[in-house]
Amino acid sequence: MQTARLKLSSGDYTELEDICGKIQEVAKRTGAKHSGTIPLPTKKMMVPTRKSPCGGGTESYEKWQMRIHKRIIDVQADETTLRRVMRVEIPEKVHLEIELKEKK
Repeated sequence: MQTARLKLSSGDYTELEDICGKIQEVAKRTGAKHSGTIPLPTKKMMVPTRKSPCGGGTESYEKWQMRIHKRIIDVQADETTLRRVMRVEIPEKVHLEIELKEKK
């Protein structure tokens, strides 16, 4: 039996949770076994930039931050379930990676 591991990542938390909910709903409708949304640690990317464009004055910085949220969903990989998962519209901000694994 095969399982599909869906790795989702996005900078937008609400869209990511919405897509995870849709994928779980598809798995429930088809009756496939799935293990729910597993949150992974959020990756924080910090970019410190200097406020003053010239070199004079005291050094003051702005810190810009981008957060990457990640989720994992394991779904039983039968043909109908995977086809319906592939039909779910995924926005550009959400990155989806599907990995098939052989379950022992």
